Amino acid sequence: MEKFPDITQILFNTFNTLVSQFVDFVPRVLGCFVILIIGYLVARGVKVVIAQVLARVGFDRIGDKLNEIGIIKQLKTEIRLSDIVAKIFYYYILLIFLSFASDTLGVDTITNMVVSLINFIPKLIAGAVMLQIGIMLSDAIKTTVIALCKSFSIASAKLIGNIAFFFFLTITFITALGQIGIETTLLESSFNLIIGGAIGAFALGYGIASKDVLANIISSFYSHKNYREGQIIRIGEVKGVITKIDSTSVTVVNDSTTTIIPLQLFQTTQVEIFN
Repeated sequence: MEKFPDITQILFNTFNTLVSQFVDFVPRVLGCFVILIIGYLVARGVKVVIAQVLARVGFDRIGDKLNEIGIIKQLKTEIRLSDIVAKIFYYYILLIFLSFASDTLGVDTITNMVVSLINFIPKLIAGAVMLQIGIMLSDAIKTTVIALCKSFSIASAKLIGNIAFFFFLTITFITALGQIGIETTLLESSFNLIIGGAIGAFALGYGIASKDVLANIISSFYSHKNYREGQIIRIGEVKGVITKIDSTSVTVVNDSTTTIIPLQLFQTTQVEIFN
């Protein structure tokens, strides 16, 4: 007959193994907690120091400029770059100590995951900086486009400025995603198709709707050298003194009326100039 195993010996060996593993694991757990507590205190202290130093050197002025941008105002939020940078360093230091703590426990899965996060944070910071610069640059381009359109009396100057803003902002956003490490090939292809179609449709529609304005602007390049304020002219049935010339029209004043004449008429109508 087969001899039955000694149940008492099996239970005793199992108990000894559990006790041995527990005795070996408890110091690791205590060491893990000690490392996490030290990491929290260090991260907390670094966060406070960095926030105060950046605030004193005027680092938040960049954030104030971002807060003045229209899209940021619509989000109804306030950006304080000193707090953001301080929190980034806070979590970064916490992750470093967390990797030490997980390494102490001997859990390779957690360690590898934390190390991946630590390596990802610099890429995330670079992408965020790129996006911040892109927002400021897009807003500057928007302001320039609006001012340029207004100087030529082009209708919908604000609309054109907003289109330029979102166009350059989208390019910056896609570039920032690529910097982080996210695949953007499909997104870039879709963006190119959408933007190409939108620009074509907008250019066609806006060109048809604004053909008179564009004709006046083009005429201004040829008319300014022939006409000046103070001249007495006759164009059609209107005779008077030129009091103002802008990018789209000429203001003619006589004893009874003030007439605003589109500049394109000066290219298609006979004009008499009196000395």
